[in-house]
Amino acid sequence: MRNEQCFIHESAYVDELATVGSGTKIWHFSHVMKNCSIGKDCNIGQNVFISSGVTIGNGVKIQNNVSVYTGVVCEDFVFLGPSCVFTNVINPRSFIEKKNEYKTTRVGVGASVGANSTIVCGNNIGKYALVGAGAVVTCDVPDYGLVVGNPARLVGYVCTCGEKLSFNDENSTKCHICGRSFVVSNEVVKEINE
Repeated sequence: MRNEQCFIHESAYVDELATVGSGTKIWHFSHVMKNCSIGKDCNIGQNVFISSGVTIGNGVKIQNNVSVYTGVVCEDFVFLGPSCVFTNVINPRSFIEKKNEYKTTRVGVGASVGANSTIVCGNNIGKYALVGAGAVVTCDVPDYGLVVGNPARLVGYVCTCGEKLSFNDENSTKCHICGRSFVVSNEVVKEINE
């Protein structure tokens, strides 16, 4: 179901039974398959593929050449960088159908996935987490976690605004850019007054 208030470029394909929210823009050569849901005010870049059963929240930005496969859920305000890709089967074979083995991958509110990253299925990305460019995510990323490398490893934490956080001896910090306050305990970061 296409909302009258969305924009779909003439070269894009949006299958019947796909839901697209108002204010969303879908650009050149993208394909949105049936039975997926895209929220309001999203921007779907050029040559993006969104498979059946995918859920995209409100305010999500998907850059050019991204593949989002069945099993992925992107919560509100997620950013998916250029050419990042998700998988949905751990051990694919072209000669064996494994659709009953699709795994769910959830990308939390406000999280950002860097350009050319690969997210191996079944691994969740926490809210406001930041996946560095080219990282290969093979395990869950915690809320506010900053991961880089192949395989991706936790190298720190970021603020809601995306700036790197530096915790003091009392395991607390205040973002030097936006002023939000955070505490960390057992590698779990929480915003104070959240």
